[in-house]
Amino acid sequence: MNKFNLGAFVKDHRKKAGLTQIALANLAGVGKTTVFDIEKNKETIRWKSLMAVLQVLNIKLDFKSPLTK
Repeated sequence: MNKFNLGAFVKDHRKKAGLTQIALANLAGVGKTTVFDIEKNKETIRWKSLMAVLQVLNIKLDFKSPLTK
């Protein structure tokens, strides 16, 4: 299986956007610890918080499955 590193992906996009963790957290309406935890690949992140951070960074999710068309 593909070993995708979401934390590194988010961190790279945040830096390219010129944002600090605190600035990103403020824009997403989450705590700064949430951004830190996402970038460290913690498993306790709430879906809603993750989606808020991804939205600020203009990152879209695309779910694919061989079971659906």
